[in-house]
Amino acid sequence: MQFKIGYGCDTHRMVEGRKLILGGVEIPFEKGLLGHSDADALTHAVIDALLGAAAMGDIGAHFPDTNPQYKGADSIELLKQTKALLKDYQIGNIDAVIIIQKPKMLPHVPKMRETLAEALGISVDCVSVKAKTAEGMGDIGRSELVETRCVALLYQA
Repeated sequence: MQFKIGYGCDTHRMVEGRKLILGGVEIPFEKGLLGHSDADALTHAVIDALLGAAAMGDIGAHFPDTNPQYKGADSIELLKQTKALLKDYQIGNIDAVIIIQKPKMLPHVPKMRETLAEALGISVDCVSVKAKTAEGMGDIGRSELVETRCVALLYQA
């Protein structure tokens, strides 16, 4: 069996007038994430980790922000398209972290895990999502920015 590990990360500014969507879950908050698509930074990091493990480039290569087709795109749909690209691989697991000051993520993590697992066609037990704060420091600590990171394990039988 051949194993491959990929790493993905994403960063988006928090702004008023946008929805806050992470891991395919809309989270009530006065700010959302700025981006060409729905700006779901968590799902974007997962996509990059999966593509990286398969040595297939990154999210920008497959879903460029210069393409009007992806304006306002649902990132979970992009994740499903990414899964289809990985036809030669099985997903072992996903381990992701959201670095955000507010709002609290813990109440939303179970739904994020379910949504990501369903989109990938894997067990929720294979998807980990954690959240950390920036302890009030920097752009993240001022709720101006969200950062996400993810590692993914792929294997070929």
